[in-house]
Amino acid sequence: MENTPKRHQVVIVGAGFGGLQAALKLKKAPVDVTVVDRYNHHLFQPLLYQVATAVLSPGEIAAPIRSVLRGRNTTVLLAEAQSVDLRRKVLVCDGGDIAYDTLVLAAGATHSYFGHPEWSQFAPGLKTIDDARNIRERVLLALEAAERETDPVRQREWLTFVIVGAGPTGVELAGALAHMTQHSLPKEFRRVDITQARVILLEGLPRVLTAYPEELSTRARRDLERLGVDVRTGTMVTGVDELGVQVGETRIAARTVLWGAGVAASPLAKTLGVPLDKAGRVKVEPTLAVPGHEDVFVIGDLASVQQDGKPVPGIAPAAMQMGKHVAKNIRLRAEGRPLEPFHYLDKGSFAVIGRGSAIGLLFDKVRVRGWVAWSMWLGIHIAFLVGFRNKLVVLVDWAYTYLTKRRDVRLITGLYARKLPSMRRTAPGELEAFGTKEEGTFPARLPESTESAPLH
Repeated sequence: MENTPKRHQVVIVGAGFGGLQAALKLKKAPVDVTVVDRYNHHLFQPLLYQVATAVLSPGEIAAPIRSVLRGRNTTVLLAEAQSVDLRRKVLVCDGGDIAYDTLVLAAGATHSYFGHPEWSQFAPGLKTIDDARNIRERVLLALEAAERETDPVRQREWLTFVIVGAGPTGVELAGALAHMTQHSLPKEFRRVDITQARVILLEGLPRVLTAYPEELSTRARRDLERLGVDVRTGTMVTGVDELGVQVGETRIAARTVLWGAGVAASPLAKTLGVPLDKAGRVKVEPTLAVPGHEDVFVIGDLASVQQDGKPVPGIAPAAMQMGKHVAKNIRLRAEGRPLEPFHYLDKGSFAVIGRGSAIGLLFDKVRVRGWVAWSMWLGIHIAFLVGFRNKLVVLVDWAYTYLTKRRDVRLITGLYARKLPSMRRTAPGELEAFGTKEEGTFPARLPESTESAPLH
């Protein structure tokens, strides 16, 4: 009896935009595909900020990987990749080793705190559903704390939200928080006027959204300021703690600090032992293969790719194009044909500022803004969502939010009592926080600023 020849084994690490596209394009190829991910879902990261700001639920922007990849040649494993052994051609995971003939690394990126990992506990970033739920809880608890607080200074601290980094994530968070406090929730709070909340956006570079032309960047800043966001560019953060942010010699007192200032490649890249760039990304060949290893490809946020003297941006469309290209090169390699170089087609990118306000750049030339850009952003994001149910539900939720200005995805779960100001009963049916009845109730107005004078 003849032995059946072993099929080519392709292992893909990560089911984000790049990894998922690679797996989908290999569904009918004469190879066996194993997709390894530490989560069981594919996440549509561009809409994470809407989960963090109570517009969408987590399940509306995620889809089970097993449901998406149903090809007979595809196996999905819930596991965490720890390292790559290039000599043995093995991916080392928490559950054991996985041998490969071809390896595709699409493990993505994590937050970068520029040498200050201790800031992460005070200023969460936004990369996963857990991050989004954490931010949502912090924001909602801050509003609840302001409702309970009687001290005007501390109340001002609870109503100050600082976002570090004015890239797309930071800008979108700032715009959404400003809209939430100015339009969506004020009528639901009785003891505090949350329209007095401050949203402060800090950026170390001279302007916001530096990846866009200066004209669009200026428009985005103007739209943010129209929403009430305090935009501060050329501002370097030098410290973050649970009570605020240090900016040079000035301190901003704030109980909620959010991070959107930078990304670092997955530490998996370091285990390859090949040249990396400053962000820890692999400097790949034009074919997206690791130098000296045509059997290992790196794509998405983990890959450092140069084209026409400029880096290919770390955005979803680029990762998807890389995934499709790698699938093509795997087929070529299996046929004994030479690999082809990758060419990124920049179809455009968008950043949304607020309701009816966005900027976009199409094919690196056409500039759109305002309602036109916002409408295009809506359509593109609906189109790229995985799953018909998700597309339909998100469309309905957006229509509801737009017509009513309400944000109803506002669950606070778990123990919260120790995160809020204490309250004590002074008389039957009467509650008071931090003080006696004679010291006053919740103020009608808040002090103008809680920023300290320069430190000496």
